[in-house]
Amino acid sequence: MKRTLATLAAAGVVGGAAVLTGAYFGLVNVGADDPHLPAVHAFLTMVRERSVEVRARDIEVPNLDEPALIRAGAGNYNAMCVGCHLAPGVAQTELSQALYPAPPNLAKVGVDESPAATFWVIKHGIKASGMPAWGKSMGDEYIWGMVAFLDQLPEMDAKRYQALVASSGGHQHGGGESQMHNHEGQHGSAEPGHHAAAAGEADHHADAPGAGAHHASSTGGAEHHAGEVAVSQDSGGEHAVPLPQRAPKAHTHADGKEHLHES
Repeated sequence: MKRTLATLAAAGVVGGAAVLTGAYFGLVNVGADDPHLPAVHAFLTMVRERSVEVRARDIEVPNLDEPALIRAGAGNYNAMCVGCHLAPGVAQTELSQALYPAPPNLAKVGVDESPAATFWVIKHGIKASGMPAWGKSMGDEYIWGMVAFLDQLPEMDAKRYQALVASSGGHQHGGGESQMHNHEGQHGSAEPGHHAAAAGEADHHADAPGAGAHHASSTGGAEHHAGEVAVSQDSGGEHAVPLPQRAPKAHTHADGKEHLHES
C-alpha cells in the first residue's frame, strides 16, 4: 500500500512538473480560436457549475412573474446582452461567433440553471469567459428583472420580443447608465430620459468660426463682450446668434483726459 501511494505521489510530481514546463515554454495555445481538449473543457465546465451552485444556494428568489419586472428585464437584455446571447429574429453577431467559450443562444436554450444561479452569474460574471460582472453597476432589482425575462425568452417569437422591448424602459439600472449598442443598428435606448445627464452637468459650448469669445457665466448674470455669440435652439435646429455689444465705459484721469475702455 505504501509503495502504491509513493508511486502515485511520484507520478503526480512528474505530471505537475511536465504541465508547468509546457506552460512556461508556451506550449499551451491560449488563442480563442483553438478549443480546449475535451478533458480540459469538461473539467472547466465542472469547476464553473459547482462554483456557481455553491455560491447561489442561499439566494432568495423573488416572484419572477411580475409583468413590470419582465418588461424591465427585456429593455436591459436588448441593450446589454443581445450582442452575445442573441434574441428572436436576431442573427449571429461578430461577438457571438468569435467568443470562446461560445456564449449560448438564450433565445433558443434559455437558462438551464436555477433562477438563483442565473442571478449570481449575471451579477458576478464568469472569469475568462467574456461574461461581465453586471453587479458592479446594476442594482439587484434590475438583475432580477433580467432573470425574470430570461425565464420567458425561449417562448417568444420576434414580434413578441420586439413588442416587449418597446414597452420597457430601455436601458436602465439605477443610475450611471452608459450608451450601449443593441446590435440591431441602433445605439442606446430610444426612450427619452434614460441616458440623460445628471442634474448639474456641465454646459457644452459651441464656438462659431472666428468667434474666439469668452463663454458666459453659468449664472447667466455675466455680460458678454462684443463679437461673442450665443447658441439658440428652436424648431429649426440649433444655430448661433450674435449677442448685443456692450457700450464701452469711460473714466476721467487726474489730468482731465477722458479714457474709454472695455472691462
